[in-house]
Amino acid sequence: MKKLVLIDGNAILHRAYHALPPLTNKKGVVVNAVYGFFSMFLKILEDQKPDFIIVCFDRKAPTFRKEMFVGYQAKRPKMSDDLVPQVKFVHEILEKAKVEIFEVDGYEADDLIGTLAFQAVSNAEKRRIKTLKNAEETEVIIVSGDRDLLQLVNSHVKMIAPITGLTNMIVFDSAKVSEKFGIKPAQMVDYKALVGDASDNYPGVAGIGPKTAASLLKEYGSLENIYKSLEKIKAKNPNLALKLA
Repeated sequence: MKKLVLIDGNAILHRAYHALPPLTNKKGVVVNAVYGFFSMFLKILEDQKPDFIIVCFDRKAPTFRKEMFVGYQAKRPKMSDDLVPQVKFVHEILEKAKVEIFEVDGYEADDLIGTLAFQAVSNAEKRRIKTLKNAEETEVIIVSGDRDLLQLVNSHVKMIAPITGLTNMIVFDSAKVSEKFGIKPAQMVDYKALVGDASDNYPGVAGIGPKTAASLLKEYGSLENIYKSLEKIKAKNPNLALKLA
């Protein structure tokens, strides 16, 4: 089985920056995020031994989400002045190491990771069907602290997320997502629609928390089915139905 590792560059850089003290190089330039990023990068290489590795980054250009919803990520603090140049340092080192970098105006690293993960798995499936042989499958490992990406987890895709520091990580497969959130990975989109996301500054349904959202999705399967079943929910729990109405 071939293994593709997709790294959420911005998420890992920010985590490294906030997890480490302001380390400097011999010129006095702050490089804590660079050091932390490559500490994690090398650990992933050692632990996963991937056949392919790609690092995806956000760009400064507004994304299509900000065009759809002006308040999207509006409350996120501006990138710290001593972190900005470190993004360039990481790019330069990756380029010298001949590591592929993907970034596209109008899209977040998340979007690129989702596209690449889908293409890697679907193309491997097409090769198996076309050749009618036991062609090698592709396993995709996503590295990010962004729980939105858990929607991509399936039998061919896992996600590694740091939980404390830079090297203590948790591996999310479908079973771990269900254990942690009480839902299937594919339900993560509807789950976030119900509970909202403070970090991205979009609201959920007032009064609906994680436990209630997971319970509703477990019973009704999707956000669409929940709203189709409002009368049924009302009969069971009038107060809950009012929150959803």
